[in-house]
Amino acid sequence: MSSNIEIKKKCKWCGQIFIARKTSTNYCSHKCNNAAYKEWIRQERIATYQKEFSIKTEEPSIENKEFYTPPDAAKLLGISRASIYRYMADNIIKVVQFRGKTLVRRKDIELLFENAAEYKKRVPIEKAPITDFYTTAEVKEKYHVNESWIFVVVKKNNIPRTFNRGKTYWSKKHIDAYFAKKAPNPDITEWYSTQEMQEKFGMTLSAIYCFVSKNAIPKKKEGIMVYYSKKHVDIAKGIATPEEPQYYTVAEAMEKFNLTRDQLYHYAKYHNIPKVKKGKYTLISKPELDKLLAAPKIE
Repeated sequence: MSSNIEIKKKCKWCGQIFIARKTSTNYCSHKCNNAAYKEWIRQERIATYQKEFSIKTEEPSIENKEFYTPPDAAKLLGISRASIYRYMADNIIKVVQFRGKTLVRRKDIELLFENAAEYKKRVPIEKAPITDFYTTAEVKEKYHVNESWIFVVVKKNNIPRTFNRGKTYWSKKHIDAYFAKKAPNPDITEWYSTQEMQEKFGMTLSAIYCFVSKNAIPKKKEGIMVYYSKKHVDIAKGIATPEEPQYYTVAEAMEKFNLTRDQLYHYAKYHNIPKVKKGKYTLISKPELDKLLAAPKIE
């Protein structure tokens, strides 16, 4: 039903004069109406993007603060968080520890520069020349490995070598260090030989190799014989029950080692100490943390 009202109005989009039938009409045609609506949508989107951008790029200033958290202090000095925690642990930077909060005073940071020691140019440490070597035959005899295996491993681990009169010589220090890392865990005292596993579990050699690889079973090699940890094999086979891992809660670890929460999480992350989540609590491996934070000793 059309209205009898006739009102002269100016189109808000194209500016032409037109006769409107309603007081609320602002555009002379559907074309102008659609164009105006699209422009309104466009401007709304631009305003939204500008608002998000300004929120993301706006960073709170730390220049005028009197007290800083360790991350803020690291940012102020332009160093890593690991460095700031190391300076705190060495008492180079004074800190105050509250319950779950560590603060650094700006004045103490400035005092570092006022009482700084005289700058000393770093002198590069000269590496001692390598003089002790194994021949290939000596490595094979001592560690019971194949010649082809030696070449593969030394290339992968960048073990120094030299050639003299048609022979290859391998750095004794680096070879011994590599095999020391591969030495079996001294806590493991019982082992299965490959033959014992075949007889006890009725497994073929290929099944054994697949099984120990899949379950990361510790092994050791004596001559041409390979042995696998009895405890780990029995657990993987379901014969033995795995030992329950021991953990600290975060509060227990902080109290025992006099650490802040930030320091504790830094140590756990930097040294890859296992953590598990149990409900609302975070648990940290007790043996690993005890070993890391044990008092230094010379045996």
